[in-house]
Amino acid sequence: QVQLVESGGGLVQPGGSLSLSCSASADNFEILPMNWYRQVPGKHQELVATIFFNNVTLYGSFVRDRFTISRDNTQRTVSLQMNNLEPANTAVYYCNPMGTVPPYWGQGVQVTVSS
Repeated sequence: QVQLVESGGGLVQPGGSLSLSCSASADNFEILPMNWYRQVPGKHQELVATIFFNNVTLYGSFVRDRFTISRDNTQRTVSLQMNNLEPANTAVYYCNPMGTVPPYWGQGVQVTVSS
């Protein structure tokens, strides 16, 4: 059983920044690849970023160097720093450990980019 709690969402103007955080209860957190996904109502979930145990990172093509994923194995947290946000980034953001059975999801955090 893995519990995930996301925080840090909110309303921000275009061009602004937000930092999301996800706290995970997994005992083996330090070896788990961790993902951030986003979902817009009526659309499929979309992978935003992944970070592996060795801090190798992957990003969705829409990120364009604006987002940074990081992890703190001591605190069992994974973060997503989002800069230069655009209205198209408005979504609910979820963290998720890769490859677990069953899959685990947090409650998500709303990010709204609007003037």
